[in-house]
Amino acid sequence: MTMYSVKIHRGASGEVLAVCDEDILGQTFEEGQLRIKVGEGFYKGDIVEEAVLIEHLGRARLINIVGNCSVDIAIREGLVDADCVISIGGVKHAQVLR
Repeated sequence: MTMYSVKIHRGASGEVLAVCDEDILGQTFEEGQLRIKVGEGFYKGDIVEEAVLIEHLGRARLINIVGNCSVDIAIREGLVDADCVISIGGVKHAQVLR
């Protein structure tokens, strides 16, 4: 069963929800000139199941998502347009602002 890491960053301009599939934490993915580091400093937070992830996604206004399973859930929940997803080294990445 896939688990997800969720971390809320609070700053002067509001909150950012960082989400990734737990199994890619700490990894870096590259494709051409694109590169994404799934750094633990930004992404490592509470490890949750899908139902809890969906609750977090439903409340957040600004979301940074990395991971095939995480992004697919955001698409299924209507938060991300599949046409707006990029893939870097075979790993999906999306950002949401609403």
